[in-house]
Amino acid sequence: MKGLPIFDLAIIFIYLVGMILVGVYFSRKNKNSEQFTKASGLIPGWAIGLSIYATFLSSNTFLGVPGKAFGSNWNAFVFSISMPLAAWIAAKYFVPFYRNTGEISAYTHFEHRFGAWARVYAVVFFLLTQLARMGSIFFGIALSLQALTGYSMQMIMIVMGICIIIYTVLGGIEAVIWTEVVQAVVKTFGALLILYLVVSNMDGGVSKIIEIGKASDKFSLGTFNFDFVGSSFWVVLLYGFFINLNNFGMDQNYVQRYHTASSSKAASKSIWLCVWLYIPASLLFFIIGSCLFAYYEVNPELVQSIKHQVAIERLPLNASAAEILKVQNALQPADYGDKIMPHFMVTKIPVGLVGLIVSAILSAAMSTISSGMNASATVFSVDIYKRYFKPNINEKQNLSLLHIATVVFGLLGMIAGIAMIGVKSILDVWWQLSGIFAAGMLGLFLLGIVSKKTKNHEAIIATIIGILVIIWMTFSALLPPEYEAFKNPLHQNMIIVMGTLTIFLVGIFLTRIKKQHIQNTS
Repeated sequence: MKGLPIFDLAIIFIYLVGMILVGVYFSRKNKNSEQFTKASGLIPGWAIGLSIYATFLSSNTFLGVPGKAFGSNWNAFVFSISMPLAAWIAAKYFVPFYRNTGEISAYTHFEHRFGAWARVYAVVFFLLTQLARMGSIFFGIALSLQALTGYSMQMIMIVMGICIIIYTVLGGIEAVIWTEVVQAVVKTFGALLILYLVVSNMDGGVSKIIEIGKASDKFSLGTFNFDFVGSSFWVVLLYGFFINLNNFGMDQNYVQRYHTASSSKAASKSIWLCVWLYIPASLLFFIIGSCLFAYYEVNPELVQSIKHQVAIERLPLNASAAEILKVQNALQPADYGDKIMPHFMVTKIPVGLVGLIVSAILSAAMSTISSGMNASATVFSVDIYKRYFKPNINEKQNLSLLHIATVVFGLLGMIAGIAMIGVKSILDVWWQLSGIFAAGMLGLFLLGIVSKKTKNHEAIIATIIGILVIIWMTFSALLPPEYEAFKNPLHQNMIIVMGTLTIFLVGIFLTRIKKQHIQNTS
């Protein structure tokens, strides 16, 4: 490990101070909860689009995607390919729906449609999703900065978390959006710079990278067989479609942005801007991962220090040198892929440029965490505190509540990040957790939107059955060998697909049975 040169530290410090100053600037406007959560509906559509793009392009993308491409192939890129269809549905149906309700929370209409239980259910799972997302992103920040500075991952998360909390609390959603506009540019430039540096350091250049990539099947999108047990093309496509439908249609991070636009048309355009920016940007990170694989394939001696570090993290503190060596030799590229890009930054990127790239990684993380904190605080304020504890809360108290809730969710995100230290892949963990938490929400949301005749009782039964399916698919792998027949045969990424479809289809089925029963008895 080595520390960063003063010049690089200065660049990072200037970037962090700049983000905090944005929060200070917008704090002058944040005199009420309407401004804190909606920015009074005055944000231009292009800025919202860049903001949504920045939220998508988190440190999970910046570090997890190159790590995934390094350890396997481009199979995960199919997630991005699924975005246009989900975006079309969201722009055509979801944006007008939310704009017409006028409700800042994405979950208030659940109570109007099915009752208070549905709203509470959606809110709880949204908050769990946000903690999983923020935790994985805090972990991503710490992973890269630990390689550069040698400081503990816990300390890095705490310092960065405090900076994010400050500007998010001070500036509200307007500070979140405008800092994300800056961060979208910084992180995209940082990715292009990394790609240039990897290729320029590679003996043989682009042709050698392509040669090694083809030989190792690094450019594959996965098998096109209808295989739902492994991570096939179709599994990731279905997973991506349902997750992106959840993001654009159910996630408070995005729904809240629709309300900051001046019109439904501007909000819809922001979704499409995000999609057309994110697809090539995510491809860029897969290319970076494949280039890094080729570089370390040509320079295998450089991998040993990375494998040694991973082995130490996986073993107890009192592990012997022999135990460390045994684990180290057993590690595969998928086990240490997330550490490859930070290592390359430490060893090959010149002074000055490291500071710029670290700022890009920080911006990738900060954009998603800040929007998650603001969205979580908004949901807690509207759907929990005002609904169940103090309906007549005044404006001053509500603004204070939003500030406190933002701090609390920021701290909980840090704790979740610390708990993830030592995981195999950031991207795998995030995809699995988000699929589990989002499955029930999306199914219930689609049931309420599509089937107008479905009532409270049918929705409750459908949701209970859906939850049981999700629990079985998630935990059946823990069953002992003698119960092999009862284990989930499908890939983990199919949890959101099956959970969503179960709630939606069971709800429709029960509604039709009830309708037939009424017709037969009348």
